[in-house]
Amino acid sequence: MEKPILSPDFTIEDIHKIREQNYERTKDMAVAEKVAYYNNSGKEAEREIDQRRALKRISS
Repeated sequence: MEKPILSPDFTIEDIHKIREQNYERTKDMAVAEKVAYYNNSGKEAEREIDQRRALKRISS
């Protein structure tokens, strides 16, 4: 599935696109698969946030 094209201003429509994409990605998953999917997504987001914080500390 392709990533939705988001506007530079990040509008409500962008949120709808993201939610629709997420629904399409998870609609046929079993509960255990969804739990694993969301856990992995959360851990990936946490790693990205930590990396950005580290870069911010270095550049400051």
